[in-house]
Amino acid sequence: MKKNLFVFLLLLVIVLVGGFLGGMKYGESKALKNLTPEKMREIFQQRGGQFFAQNQGQRQRAGQNFLSGQVISKDEKSLTVKLPDGSTKIIFLSQSTQILKSAEGSIDDVQVGKEILVAGNQNTDGSLTARTIQVRNR
Repeated sequence: MKKNLFVFLLLLVIVLVGGFLGGMKYGESKALKNLTPEKMREIFQQRGGQFFAQNQGQRQRAGQNFLSGQVISKDEKSLTVKLPDGSTKIIFLSQSTQILKSAEGSIDDVQVGKEILVAGNQNTDGSLTARTIQVRNR
């Protein structure tokens, strides 16, 4: 009788632990499926991502993107930035593009090899038109 009770309790614990772990895995898979880029941006901003917009006086709006990387080439109209994953992105400059650093900057402050943060609008070809460029002191 005691042996049957022990086996029953052991099976009950195994079923409960298995059900709990299975439920956690199921919940994680559902949470990741429903994670849209907009939701990811919202979560990022809630967890401190606002630092991108501090110098701009506004928060990120729909259709705008941020990136960070190293300038590998530049001309009067564009920059090419190497991203942390090794890929590159072309950044187009406009007349309204602001260059920011500790003090107001200019395109001359954006040098090959410098780290920058870019906020702007995604173009259909995958490039970005910069709204602001922040020169990083790294």
